[in-house]
Amino acid sequence: MNDIFVFLKEKFKLNPHNHSFYELALTHPSCNAENNTKHNDYERLEFVGDSVIGFVSADLIFKSHPEMDQGLMSKLRSYLVCSKSLANYTRKIGVVDYIKTGHSISKEQLSKSDKILEDVFEALMGAIYLDLGINDAYRTIKSILFEDIKKTGVDEIVDAKTRLQEEIQAEYRDAVQYVLINMEGPAHDRTFTVEVLFNGIVLGKGVGKSKKAAEEAAAKDALSKRAK
Repeated sequence: MNDIFVFLKEKFKLNPHNHSFYELALTHPSCNAENNTKHNDYERLEFVGDSVIGFVSADLIFKSHPEMDQGLMSKLRSYLVCSKSLANYTRKIGVVDYIKTGHSISKEQLSKSDKILEDVFEALMGAIYLDLGINDAYRTIKSILFEDIKKTGVDEIVDAKTRLQEEIQAEYRDAVQYVLINMEGPAHDRTFTVEVLFNGIVLGKGVGKSKKAAEEAAAKDALSKRAK
């Protein structure tokens, strides 16, 4: 486990003091049954880390995206700190090999489990906060999330159908309509073609392997034409 402290120093320029925090942050609850212990795992640190990540990401989003309103900032934060995103950050920074689990969980199961890796990310950030304070926690989280916060825009966090509807309803009260105009191929491999209309006028057309995908493509087509 001492290797984790070398890793933290080299990766994030951190100098851990209370090593027990980090050992707990990287210990899965399955170890308790085998060691006859209780709460000797990451769950309590996860509780703290979740709040710290939420605060830091909110601050970074607010400062990086002055063009976003409250709703969009909330959606961006949810997009960046969802289970899958945090699990991928855990994989990206390279701490998976330091996680300790009971014999009931294989290394392959561990590496594929978004839930466990999300929990570990939150617990590790909680450990850094409790051990070294908010400045080091902020700096560490920023180093991991900031590039994604800067480059992620409205297109990634709001689907095209929602954006098109919001644009239309900013000018009019009526809603757009999606009309299936063609469906071809066998039942197991269908292709759908959809038009999106407003007051009988075709705004865009889309093709997809499902009606939902075709509608999203039609909305993107309409948005691109409105932007010209």
